[in-house]
Amino acid sequence: MTTSDDLRALAGALGERAALERPLGPLTTYGVGGPAALYVEVEGPADLDVVRAALRERAAGEWAPIFVIGRGSNLLVSDEGFDGIVLHLGSGFAGLELPDPAGAAPVVRAGAALALPVLARRVADAGWSGLSWAVGVPGSVGGAVRMNAGGHGSDMASCLVRYRWVDLVGDAGGTDDAARLAYAYRTSSVTPTQLVVEADIGVTPGSVEVEQAAVSAIVRWRREHQPGGANAGSVFTNPEDDSAGRLIESAGLKGFRLGTAHVSEKHANFIQADKGGRADDVHALMEHVRGVVAERCGVTLRTEVRLLGFGDGKTGAVHGAPR
Repeated sequence: MTTSDDLRALAGALGERAALERPLGPLTTYGVGGPAALYVEVEGPADLDVVRAALRERAAGEWAPIFVIGRGSNLLVSDEGFDGIVLHLGSGFAGLELPDPAGAAPVVRAGAALALPVLARRVADAGWSGLSWAVGVPGSVGGAVRMNAGGHGSDMASCLVRYRWVDLVGDAGGTDDAARLAYAYRTSSVTPTQLVVEADIGVTPGSVEVEQAAVSAIVRWRREHQPGGANAGSVFTNPEDDSAGRLIESAGLKGFRLGTAHVSEKHANFIQADKGGRADDVHALMEHVRGVVAERCGVTLRTEVRLLGFGDGKTGAVHGAPR
């Protein structure tokens, strides 16, 4: 990877917030992949103002792609890396405000960097209902808003009330209702340069014991039915009225290995990466699975994993053939 003079100048302007050619693999649940040409850690709102000003002053969005990374739980970075700018929100964006019990329409206010499992547990411990499903999603609040994350019968579209956002390379931003996101299955209208910083999520009064039991049941179910280790959860979205895992298994691919990656023996819609393995093997296995399922089952699977540094993925695009 060759770092441009423009990126070096931007790194100099951002000082300790920035690092050139920082490996991204350790920031993902796959644990594999190459570096970002420029990595920027944004610890809190004051830092964000500085970073936005620097990006705008140098018109960074015109000569370098920008990508916001959360907890890396739904991301695969190529071994070559990403020739652009990666931003990560720090602890200053991980706050949580629980509802006022006397409020007419109770909402939880959560920072974008807050982990969804932490959100689910703290809300349950406080006796509020509606977010137990989030304990099974290992991403961040910001990432969940962006991709309409969900599981166990619910998703962000069903509970998000409003969100706060900024444009990293422009002046736009503010607080908007969830309707602005044009939610569909695992997608939204958030663009690569729009950064979600906070979310108001609707909840209802509940019982501490009941909510804690619901959280525990989901955790137990995941341990029994889904593999641990280095993976990004479900790789492919479920076709209508069918299961991607069932299709992959029926195509004879459960346990299939390609280099340092293999289809999980426990759940066929999970692809596992070996420790010290190659991201390009994971990507090649995704494409192999897609091709074999299309040939043997007549269904073209669509990946819900975000791919960074693979072809058009260098711009932060989400890949996946249509169903």
